Amino acid sequence: MAALVWIGAALAVAGLGGLIWCIIVAARAKREGLEGEAMEARLRRLVALNLGALAVSALGLMMVVMGVILG
Repeated sequence: MAALVWIGAALAVAGLGGLIWCIIVAARAKREGLEGEAMEARLRRLVALNLGALAVSALGLMMVVMGVILG
């Protein structure tokens, strides 16, 4: 079960990295002064990536919890 914990921890860290990357991209878009359609288009793609990173992080945390419970 130790492998499950380590794999889950790696997934959680990868998901957290994805979330941080999404924050950086959104802040960069705001600093560029994008407005209207351009900002909406960039954030629309970013929302999908943000949800994917959140799902990966949640899956990793679930794996860690299951590894601890089963171990």
